[in-house]
Amino acid sequence: MAKRDHILVGLDIGTTKICAIVAEVTEEGAVNIIGVGSSPSRGLRKGVVVNIESTVESIKKAVEEAELMAAVQINSVYTGIAGSHISGGNSKGVVALKKQEVTRSDVQRAIETARAVAVLPQDRRILHVLPREFMVDDQDGIREPLGMSGTRLEVDVHIITGAVTSAQNLIKSVNKAGLDVVDIVLQPLASSEAVLSPEERELGIAMVDLGGGTTDLAIFAEGSIRHTAVLPIGGQHLSTDIAIGLRTPQAEAEKIKIRHGLALAELVKDDETLEVPGVGDRPTRTVPRKLLAEIIEPRVEEMFDLVHREITRTGYEGMLAAGVVITGGTSMLEGMPEAAERVLDLPVRRGVPSGVGGLRDIVSNPMYATGVGLILHARHHADELETAGLRNGRRMGRVFDRMRNWMLEFF
Repeated sequence: MAKRDHILVGLDIGTTKICAIVAEVTEEGAVNIIGVGSSPSRGLRKGVVVNIESTVESIKKAVEEAELMAAVQINSVYTGIAGSHISGGNSKGVVALKKQEVTRSDVQRAIETARAVAVLPQDRRILHVLPREFMVDDQDGIREPLGMSGTRLEVDVHIITGAVTSAQNLIKSVNKAGLDVVDIVLQPLASSEAVLSPEERELGIAMVDLGGGTTDLAIFAEGSIRHTAVLPIGGQHLSTDIAIGLRTPQAEAEKIKIRHGLALAELVKDDETLEVPGVGDRPTRTVPRKLLAEIIEPRVEEMFDLVHREITRTGYEGMLAAGVVITGGTSMLEGMPEAAERVLDLPVRRGVPSGVGGLRDIVSNPMYATGVGLILHARHHADELETAGLRNGRRMGRVFDRMRNWMLEFF
């Protein structure tokens, strides 16, 4: 068994829910989920913090629930970041090899050069620098250049940036809840760790994370990330449409969407009905379920149309041999894969988190993809980051160098 203090904690701060997932890592490297906590999110809009105090309260509730289930004290976490302020771009870096053979320091120098080439406005900071491929002299398409002979190393990277203020408010919210941030990870990058297989990444695949406030897109081909985007539309837009269309309170619209929602009107039987609470003192009404589906379907088509446009704009539509994986809470809507296939004209499956043990049944749900992915991301980068979690009140996490620099800049 693993040491009881080898703990990883993922904190998914979403627009509609905040979820804390606690995992224990065995000496063999297996990840076992031992605690899950969630709370309605009150302080975010389109993936961005708009009310720090409300966000802090929601974080505290989710973390307390996870602590009770896992019987541990949590003081440090990995957290995700999303929002329409996120953007991605590509850059290249070139260095001369000092010893005619590629070393780890050469790889790092090349990546740093690519990072330095990217010119950013003052209000933006780099979140991730992800190598796509390397070139040693004239040999391209190299994924792992260590030990190769040559005189020149070139790297092609995908750089993901975010707004300083959005990251600052996210970190402040977590800190005010009594937690340290070990690392910030782009949410679609985290989700992809949980729901995509190596074969899919190799063949070419688009992962679409349908959240409450945003729809996140990550495109993979030849084993590495090719493109990322965050689109400002999500499940909350469906709830708003339902509230307006059925003349019912927003909270009731959310419940109706979860219990009775369908992404395709043709899936509804003619005799199906549902009860719709009225606004104020107005009585409850009975309406055909088909009416609900007819309200939802156009918005779902709009979501996937935006995804399709983004894929087409970047020129990757011909590289997605493995199709599309949809995940996130909104993907649980009945008929969602079929609706996606119709708009995207690609095979679509619903992605659930995999690669973990323990309370696997609880987290085998698309809504936990980002939370589980944060833990898997932390596990895969264990050589860069120490364990993030506290057991018996002892601090186990340390802030990654990049995050430490961020904190100095912020505060």
